[in-house]
Amino acid sequence: MTRPGGFAAVQLFPVAGHGAEDVLVDPAGQVLTGVEDGRILRLDPSTGDVETVATVPGRPLGLELLGAGELLVCSSDAGLLAVPTAGGTARTLVDRFEGRRLGAVNNAAVAADGTIYFSDSSTRFPIPQWRADLVQRSRSGRLLRRDPDGAVTQLLGGLEFANGVALSADGSFVAVAETGARRIRRVWLDGPRRGTDDVLADELWGYPDNIALGSDGLIWVAVASPRVAALDTIWRLPSAARAVVRRLPERLQPSPDPVVGLVALDGDGRVVEERRGLLDGFGMLTGVRESGGTLWLGSLTADSVASLPR
Repeated sequence: MTRPGGFAAVQLFPVAGHGAEDVLVDPAGQVLTGVEDGRILRLDPSTGDVETVATVPGRPLGLELLGAGELLVCSSDAGLLAVPTAGGTARTLVDRFEGRRLGAVNNAAVAADGTIYFSDSSTRFPIPQWRADLVQRSRSGRLLRRDPDGAVTQLLGGLEFANGVALSADGSFVAVAETGARRIRRVWLDGPRRGTDDVLADELWGYPDNIALGSDGLIWVAVASPRVAALDTIWRLPSAARAVVRRLPERLQPSPDPVVGLVALDGDGRVVEERRGLLDGFGMLTGVRESGGTLWLGSLTADSVASLPR
């Protein structure tokens, strides 16, 4: 049964940086995030203290744990990076595919055997130009896989701004958010449907961003904004007209609604829990993690991370 809710009990934790886009909770309960200037930060929720773990090239977005003592960083145009959790220099895992440099690495999930599933949001526009990609509707996003031996293959293409990535609780499929299409796609990794893809959840009430498997076995989806009617209207225009719109000043283009939200999906794509509302000083919710009954939130436009109880 869907349980609606809001954000009345939210708590904000300043991180001394702008745009804490994703959040990750490590085994010690510390919260990691990446900010606009390339720093990877670690927050101690018990004290509010923040320390810099590393500074990486590119714009850090999605974060995941990568084996013992390393952090996986989706660093936009710098690619997939590995950073020691104790601090140190980043090493590059993937920055090219089929001879072309990756420009929009966004989010990832790591399997038990070290296989990495990650999104490349667009082959036409870098992450800072996400508005242009959504207005133009390039449908050039991809879901990629990096095997433990370093080989990289494409699992899905033609995605409408490929975004969050998460593995199911049993590892039978990997899910990827299509922001522009307001849906979650999945690729089956095991069982009779192995190698095929379908839709896990469709017609979401807003635009999905990062997604993550929670400690509760649910796939949590950050909803950055409700559906924007003006964007639907623009999509009905010819491609050349959409190109004119994306070149307009930002203030004249469709903008995200200040309402933000979360959706939790079970393995069959059913909405188990949902929250939506306004978060003062915390618009455009882009990251979510459920850990031990607490929801941790990230935002592309905020100077803090947020938490609230289930």
